[in-house]
Amino acid sequence: MKKILFLLVVLLAGLGLGGGAAYATVLLLGPQAPGAAHAEEVEPSFVDGGKVLAPLVFADGRLSGYAQFSIQLEVPADKAEFVKARLPLLLHAINMRTYRTPMAAGPDGLIPDLETFRKVVMTAAPEAFGAGVLRKVAVTQANPA
Repeated sequence: MKKILFLLVVLLAGLGLGGGAAYATVLLLGPQAPGAAHAEEVEPSFVDGGKVLAPLVFADGRLSGYAQFSIQLEVPADKAEFVKARLPLLLHAINMRTYRTPMAAGPDGLIPDLETFRKVVMTAAPEAFGAGVLRKVAVTQANPA
């Protein structure tokens, strides 16, 4: 009788432990709320950021020259008009960062580092648009100015 009672207790404990683990897994990794899934399904839209004139600075702070970048901003389609209206704030935020960021590459310092400029735009975007609005930045053209 003791063996059967022991096996029954072990079976119930295993079912309880397994059920609790399954419930915790669903809570942590299970399906998201309908509103959260809908937020990621919004079609992306590209907004022309225009041309941005930025100084090329060496790592020691010396000015190497200027470069002109053309950028495209990937944002949710429902935020495109909002982003277009606030582009001057983005340009201001970019200007406040570029003179402190070494972007001069190459031996003579006349080649801009595109990845560094892209990172500057990504860090300036939350100041202009708020967090989570800008998804990606595409640098479409870079010319010495």
